[in-house]
Amino acid sequence: MSYEKVAQAQKRLRIGAKQVLKSIKNGEVLEVVIAANAERHVTDKIVNLAEQHNVPVTEVDSMIELGQVSGIDVGAATVAITK
Repeated sequence: MSYEKVAQAQKRLRIGAKQVLKSIKNGEVLEVVIAANAERHVTDKIVNLAEQHNVPVTEVDSMIELGQVSGIDVGAATVAITK
């Protein structure tokens, strides 16, 4: 499950749309994790850019749970696991 991947990669995470987009553009990302209940106008840009850079995208169910496993106290729409 991708929540486990995120939890294991604590020190190599970029959290939030702006940080994830920047990291993809810089070629630093191994995988992007998107919350299914996040707003599509936020995540669509990330998914499109990830596809352009051949970065795999995984979808998980919950922003709240993604935020928790990422080590933050709020929901996270997207997280990038970096190299």
